[in-house]
Amino acid sequence: MTTVHERARPAAEVLEWGRATVDPAMREAVGALPDPVRHIAGYHFGWWDATGQPSEPTGKALRPTLTLLACQAVGGDVEAAVPAAVAVELVHDFSLLHDDVMDGDRTRRHRPTAWTVFGTGPAILTGDVLLTLAVELVAAAGPHARILTSAVLDLLGGQNADTSFEQRDDVTLSECVAMAVGKTGALLRVSCTLGALAGGATPDQVARLGLFGEHLGLAFQHVDDLLGIWGDPAATGKPVHSDLLNRKKSLPVVAALTSGTPAGDELASFYFAQPEFDPARAAALVEQAGGRDWSRERAAQLLRQALDTLNVAAPDTTATGELTALARMAVDRTH
Repeated sequence: MTTVHERARPAAEVLEWGRATVDPAMREAVGALPDPVRHIAGYHFGWWDATGQPSEPTGKALRPTLTLLACQAVGGDVEAAVPAAVAVELVHDFSLLHDDVMDGDRTRRHRPTAWTVFGTGPAILTGDVLLTLAVELVAAAGPHARILTSAVLDLLGGQNADTSFEQRDDVTLSECVAMAVGKTGALLRVSCTLGALAGGATPDQVARLGLFGEHLGLAFQHVDDLLGIWGDPAATGKPVHSDLLNRKKSLPVVAALTSGTPAGDELASFYFAQPEFDPARAAALVEQAGGRDWSRERAAQLLRQALDTLNVAAPDTTATGELTALARMAVDRTH
């Protein structure tokens, strides 16, 4: 049985523990796949470079770590949650492989994206295989595969809405929030839900830990959207103002566009119509229209709601403290 620490560890240490706990099972599952899917997946995970030479793994392993900690928070043995933890990370990477193709992104985690190295078709097919493998892992471990597939449907619905927004100039703020709940909140929700179920949680604990994950996911998306405009490229791995250059209808952008302010009206006048514009000017207008402050405030409010829900679901446990530290780290990024 895995040792439960008596003192809550710092978030960075918890993430390293989560990665180390899940990594052997992740490598075993992916290692059984045929090439070239195995090779492309390993490259995407950062296990090796394009030629197959070992390299440093990339990604924070946030979602699988949430799964492990949710299991511990309700008194479960963390080993019981490993299959679900691997599954949610596979779903996450499935979505990233497809996102990079759809968005035309050429870098991910400071290296060329899989589709630019191996081709569009192979990258898409690798994502499909990872999703299938995730469902198989959860189905083999218990009766909760439908919970995962339901979350995947929500995720895909959010991604589909995000894509459709690119063709529209009338996206409302409520639509944008609903998109983010599906695109990001659903997978963090199911990460915590599956962990709680693996730990033998009560129905109330399962529901509350799932809601904790959903609130955290939406807060995380607010911060991601802020970083997509004002983030440091050295930290994000993407160009400054990248979301503006791609005409994203992100949360702070839609908040600005629908603000009814002169700055919002000016932003709309060229954001929809002009083939080229000054992204620095667009970023300034988003800020002047209140989009930046609104997303900051909403992220902070959602974090408080998430932590309040967590404390009711699993009060006074070491794992609760570590979930709290992880949530604060996920939201308290430079933005």
